Amino acid sequence: MRVAGVCCHPGVMLRCLIVDDNQRFLDAARALLERDGATVVGVASTGDEAIQAIQDLRPDVTLLDIGLGAESGFEVARRLHERANHATSPVILISTHAEQDYADLIAASPALGFLSKSALAASAVRDLLKSRGQGRVAAVSEPPGT
Repeated sequence: MRVAGVCCHPGVMLRCLIVDDNQRFLDAARALLERDGATVVGVASTGDEAIQAIQDLRPDVTLLDIGLGAESGFEVARRLHERANHATSPVILISTHAEQDYADLIAASPALGFLSKSALAASAVRDLLKSRGQGRVAAVSEPPGT
């Protein structure tokens, strides 16, 4: 997966796609990320919608819920990775569950890493993108400042 270098810098606009089956979360996450200096270029509720949105919108990063209704976020991440021939935006898995609950699955997935929904912030996304540049998979499970 490509990692766009400029999107990691705090002064540069980060373009995000959010994939989640909960409309209230999508609305709240959009507001939070945009308040924090990111641009949410789109939202999707299914794997198929995510694939189409990534092709159409070319986000810097895709935030993908692990529990995507009847679909597994891990499976969707795999499909995104395979379908895009490794040229898609990096995927960060998100969940209300603790990172430890899915540690093995996260490590085995093509996702860049994991971010707890309670820690969702543009700065946390940028931190994960920067850590990818250092060749490690990272997780952010705590809200900023804890």
